[in-house]
Amino acid sequence: MDSTDPRAEPGTPDDPDDVKNVVRRGYDAVSERYDEAYGADTKYEALLAELCARLPAGGRVLDVGCGSGVPVARTLAAAGFAVTGVDISEVQVRRARERVPGAEFRCADVTAVSYGPASFDAVVSLFALIHIPLAQQPPLLRNIAGWLRPGGCFVATTGHREWTGTEDDWLGGGVPMWWSQADAATNRSWIEASGLTVEREEFVPEGDTGHALFWATRA
Repeated sequence: MDSTDPRAEPGTPDDPDDVKNVVRRGYDAVSERYDEAYGADTKYEALLAELCARLPAGGRVLDVGCGSGVPVARTLAAAGFAVTGVDISEVQVRRARERVPGAEFRCADVTAVSYGPASFDAVVSLFALIHIPLAQQPPLLRNIAGWLRPGGCFVATTGHREWTGTEDDWLGGGVPMWWSQADAATNRSWIEASGLTVEREEFVPEGDTGHALFWATRA
């Protein structure tokens, strides 16, 4: 069941730390199941090829919600880029370090990390923002804009429609998962308000619904 499936039971926990612990424990429990369910080895090929073509040689990339490191960090590191991955799940980060030894990985809540201004040539965030409380997404986007060098690229998937909810037995792993996402128009406005220019917006189908994919740059 995908993150916007209407069959998922709605839920709106009040404490951001509580919902983040749900996300952390969920990915800890189903890390390998997730890769198998979503074809980690082969997904994002066209997206990553385009990103590689846009980056300068040896460019620095931040992967927000890096998961197990495959395919984003592995593909970018193999292409010669300096990759830093951040993920809230200890299991995901451990697996990423094993699978992509040429990249740097950090187990942390990305809303609490800090990097210097203009530290990265690109920031990638695929299916990660949808696990962050809505109130914390605009400040994170402002941070991301500041971490990008002028002309740097931001590639992210967001919600396509507004939805917040939980699923009790995510991917059959016996653990719950939690999502919170605004609709595509709101996400676009947040990205632009952060100081980034949206180049294009695409719809990424998933099951009966889907997500929005944004390409944006720092002016």
